[in-house]
Order: sequence, then C-alpha cells, then structure tokens
Amino acid sequence: MKKPSLKYKENVSLRRGHSVLGTWVDALFWDDAIGHILSWGAVRESRYVCICNVHSVVTATHDAELRSALGGADLSMSDGAPIAWALRRLGFPAQERIAGPDLMWRYLRQAERIGQKIFLYGSTHDTLSSLRTAIAHAFPLLDVRGMLSPPFRSASPAEDEAEVAAINASGANVVFVGLGCPKQEKWMAAHRGKIDAVMIGVGAAFDFHSGMKSRAPLWWQRHGLEWLYRLGSEPRRLLRRYLVTNTLFVVGFARQLIAAKVFDQK
Repeated sequence: MKKPSLKYKENVSLRRGHSVLGTWVDALFWDDAIGHILSWGAVRESRYVCICNVHSVVTATHDAELRSALGGADLSMSDGAPIAWALRRLGFPAQERIAGPDLMWRYLRQAERIGQKIFLYGSTHDTLSSLRTAIAHAFPLLDVRGMLSPPFRSASPAEDEAEVAAINASGANVVFVGLGCPKQEKWMAAHRGKIDAVMIGVGAAFDFHSGMKSRAPLWWQRHGLEWLYRLGSEPRRLLRRYLVTNTLFVVGFARQLIAAKVFDQK
C-alpha cells in the first residue's frame, strides 16, 4: 500500500513535523524528501537541507548558531533512528529514518536518470577523489561538475568568494556538503542566497561512500544500532560523545514528553 504524500509548505508553521528538544524535524517519507530536492534543484534554488541526529539536536540546545541554522533549514531530516522514533512518539507513527548516506545515494540515482548535476564540497582531497570514483562506478552517467576540499581553518572572505564563484560556475543543481556537524549546518545557513543550488549536509556520507570508513551492515541499521557499530569502530573518538549526548537526549526527550502530557491534561 502506497504511503500518502505529505505536501511541503514554505512556512514552517504549516510543515508536517515536530520540535525535538527545540529543533524542528520534518515528518515526511522518502519520495517526498527526494521530490523536494529534485524540484528545487531543477531551477537551482538556493536552499539547504539538514540531517538531524542525536548529536546535532543535543548540540543545538547549547549552540545558538547551530540552533538557528537547523531552524532555518528548508528541510530537516530524521537522520538518526532515535530522532525517527521521537517523531513516532510525537504523533507521526509511520515516520521513517532518512539517513544522510542513503539520502545522498537515492538522490544520485534520480539525478543520473534526469540529468541533474552535482558538486562535492568538504572533507579531504583523498576522500573526495575516492568518493568521485565510487560515484562514477555506481552512476556512470551522472555529471559530477566539481569537488572542493576547503581548508580546515576558517576561509578568508576572498577564499570564500572564490569558492562560491567556482560552485556557481559549475552549474551544479545540488551541492553535497561533508564538513561534519555543526560546521556544515552553519556553512549552509551562511551561504543560502549565495550558492545557486540546493545544499545538502550529509555528515559521514563522504567517508562511507568513499570507502574511507566502514558503515554498519543493514541488520544494524534496520534495528537502530548503527551508532553502536560506529562506537565499536571508533571508540576513542565516539565514546564520550555517545555517552554524554545519548544520555542528554534520553533525559531531555523524557522531559519533553512529560511536559507535553502535563500540558494536554490542563
């Protein structure tokens, strides 16, 4: 049975979704998500799409700039399994997880079919080169117009202007941004109106699709355990993040549910 389509509204107050720990997350299905991106990309609208996971929504509770960037996104996806679960608890029982790596690959499949062009921005030159090779193998007819690995330091105004000019001159319909959270969200928010394309922040997708890092097998993904697989793969980098952010998310969301229940009873 085909799932009903959810119409996107320009005004956030009319979009289907809910606030999770103060961050808006859209409730929508795969076809709708890809459809919006294809539609905006066709006319090279300057828009940006965020993927929301536990790390980003918890960080946004104490990072005002990130909170503003997430709140200003044209679409905010339920990247993490806990975020999709939260939306299901908040009144959207059919909500799916829309993970960044999967979003990227599903869009590329459609982009190859209809002739949309892409640009890769972020990560390292080696990762981008491997990613471009992987994309060429999976989607041989897809037009990758360019790739750019920015310096890890903040770009100077002149450097930023040159990057924007290069991206716009490429004619890309969509720019995939792989800078990591919160840098990629802030970068996209700062460049809406400057970049003539749809910007999509896809987190670790560059590392996974390039083969630089191993993604969890499908069984782990389908059971909401991708975070545990990643923890096992990178314990030193992720242990503290997961212990702290996961705990803060559970406590914060429990408070949100309790507050909503108390409000409903009044």
